[in-house]
Amino acid sequence: MSNINQKIEEERDQARTVCGTEGATSGECAAAWDVVEELQAEAAHKRQVKPKTSLERYCDDNPGADECRLYEE
Repeated sequence: MSNINQKIEEERDQARTVCGTEGATSGECAAAWDVVEELQAEAAHKRQVKPKTSLERYCDDNPGADECRLYEE
């Protein structure tokens, strides 16, 4: 996760540089900030994904096990 945070910081610095040289209303500036926003969204998504429990991992490896059976009502 720290790798994506580092990439966000790098892209944020790049966006500030681009906006400083090209102007805040330029297409290049908007595109640079779009990259930052996409990385932030990806980081938020990764935080939301819950890790699998040991039972879920076991059932992935052994779908036919009694503990992994699903019954419909």
